[in-house]
Amino acid sequence: MAAEHHADDHHGIAHTATIKTLVATGGALLLLTIVTVLATKVDFGASINLAVAMAIAVLKATLVILFFMHLRYDRLFHSVVFVSAILAAVLFVGFTLMDSSQYQQSNIWQPERPPVAPLGPRPTL
Repeated sequence: MAAEHHADDHHGIAHTATIKTLVATGGALLLLTIVTVLATKVDFGASINLAVAMAIAVLKATLVILFFMHLRYDRLFHSVVFVSAILAAVLFVGFTLMDSSQYQQSNIWQPERPPVAPLGPRPTL
C-alpha cells in the first residue's frame, strides 16, 4: 500500500520548485531590473551600451527559463534546444549588426536637414 502512495506522489509529470528558489529567482530578477535602469543612466558608448543591455536581458531570460519554466530540472535535450535558439538569435543579430554600417548614410539623423534624394524627388500620389 505504501508503494502505491509513493508512486502517486512522484508521477514524473512536473517538478515543483521550492519557495526559497522562486523567491531568490524573483529577487535576482528585481535586482537585475534595477541594474538595467541604472545602466541607462551611464553612457559607455553605443556598442558597449548595446552589449550591456543584451547581457542583462539574456541573463534575466535565462533565469526565467531555468527556474520559472523549470528547464533546470528538465531533460538535457530541452537545454540543447534552448542554447541552440540563443546561438541562432546571436548569429542573426550579429549578421544584422555587421551589415548595418552600409546603410548609415541613408538614415536621416537630422530631420530638419534631410539628405538629398539620390534619384530625384519622391513620387507623389
